Amino acid sequence: MTTPVFVIVGGGPCAASAAATLRSAGFDGRLVVVAGEPVVPYERPPLSKDYLTGHLDGAELPVRPASWYAEQGVELRLGERAEGIDDRERVVQLAGGERLGYDALLLATGGRPRPFEGLQGSVGGERVAYLRTRGDADRLAERLRQGEPLVVLGGGFIGCEVAASARRLGVVVTVLEMAQVPLERALGAQVGSQLAEIHRDAGVDFRTGEQVQSVSETADGLVVTTDRSRLECGLLLAAVGMLPNTEIVTGTSVKCHNGIVVDEHCRTAVPGIYAAGDVAAHYHPLYGRHLRVEHHDNAIKHGAVAARNMLGEDIAHDDPHWFWSDQYEHNLQSVGFNEGCDEVVVRGSIAERSFARFCLADGQVRAVVALNRGRDVIAARKLIASGLRVSAAALRDESVDLRRLARAVVR
Repeated sequence: MTTPVFVIVGGGPCAASAAATLRSAGFDGRLVVVAGEPVVPYERPPLSKDYLTGHLDGAELPVRPASWYAEQGVELRLGERAEGIDDRERVVQLAGGERLGYDALLLATGGRPRPFEGLQGSVGGERVAYLRTRGDADRLAERLRQGEPLVVLGGGFIGCEVAASARRLGVVVTVLEMAQVPLERALGAQVGSQLAEIHRDAGVDFRTGEQVQSVSETADGLVVTTDRSRLECGLLLAAVGMLPNTEIVTGTSVKCHNGIVVDEHCRTAVPGIYAAGDVAAHYHPLYGRHLRVEHHDNAIKHGAVAARNMLGEDIAHDDPHWFWSDQYEHNLQSVGFNEGCDEVVVRGSIAERSFARFCLADGQVRAVVALNRGRDVIAARKLIASGLRVSAAALRDESVDLRRLARAVVR
């Protein structure tokens, strides 16, 4: 009997989670992880926060130490790029020419920063930064230490977290967000507006409803021209979204639509090929549609589900996705999707920046966004997953223990 071969393409938390799950679940065949970066799979959330400011050492980033892969018999192929798949022959083509045969293949290829299209001529180099990898963070940190004014294009999570980190380093920061309210779709207008005010209170020139028209280079730095003003800076961070790395499936029968399309079991349309994490547009049973989620917790859980199903199980990835963001002394957390709701309930005080915003649909909690309310989020996760109905009055009343409510609520 031949030894089964499982290949994981990707070097992030999703890939690391899948590898660990396969081994803990008893897979004793050949396991190969093809990681494009030259370092062992690591945690990405700190890159925009403590790692960027120097409060976290690079040795603390790996999901698991390199020794774990050796002990578990995992072939960790660092700095190698998988550039294609022959889905008929079940072969992964590596950039160096090697062809890796597989019995099951997991694509955890993640994504890359969306390029900003407004750069004029040859503008770029050291003065224009993106943030996705550890190498990106190292280069950005070096530039921030020079203390030049920073302009951040985009008021999303990466943009806001880098802005907060830069302020901790004493850098003058301007954030340019084209929407009237940052992160309104993800967080709601109330929370997004409060987030912008938090940054303004910290000294950030946080501008909303302002459209960047061009970025040009001078002898001393960069000039950012918007529909309202002209800004000079020494460094620009383009944080305008992410593109899924789907190129590897070009020429195969794997379907793509805003990512690699998979079902709730992480399976693509091609037998033996799975996808998970940031690159996967997965069908979510809780929401009844395909979603692509770009958050750490989802990547970890998605990788574990994919691994179990690669082993022949039939587990659905139906967790109401959760994410967090630390900015200054504030902790922001969210569970579920902030859309399709017919009622919004606020628990706590928005003015005091201690509240949870619940979104309900037909009495069911579909999402919660909380600022400095971690305990409320724990209860909300259970309420969302249960699909049970709960009264708005109970959610609003701070004398009601939400954790007890999550256990006692009835249909």
